[in-house]
Amino acid sequence: MTDQDQASPTVRNVPDRHRYEIQVDGEFAGFTAYRDRGEGQRVFYHTKIFDAFSGQGLASRLVREALTDVRQAGKRFVPVCPYVKGFLGKHQEFADIADPVTPDVLEWLDTELK
Repeated sequence: MTDQDQASPTVRNVPDRHRYEIQVDGEFAGFTAYRDRGEGQRVFYHTKIFDAFSGQGLASRLVREALTDVRQAGKRFVPVCPYVKGFLGKHQEFADIADPVTPDVLEWLDTELK
């Protein structure tokens, strides 16, 4: 049995913490943080997988499930987070719901995070 067979990652949206979290066998392994801009746009600004869980493809799974949730909610997203931006570059199936990072979005995000 491989390590991946033993682990069962789960992703859930935690709206009151403004992030999607990933757990492996009940242990908190990381998150991708966002803020909602209006009703239709989710701005992702930071993704973190803790060192003990690195190298298992968890960040990719986390972001894929988060973007799938964004699509199912009828929203669009902005990839301010470098990881999410890189993921989008490799996974064009989400390009149709992506909006560009603009100075206006960055200024809004800076105000939101203060």
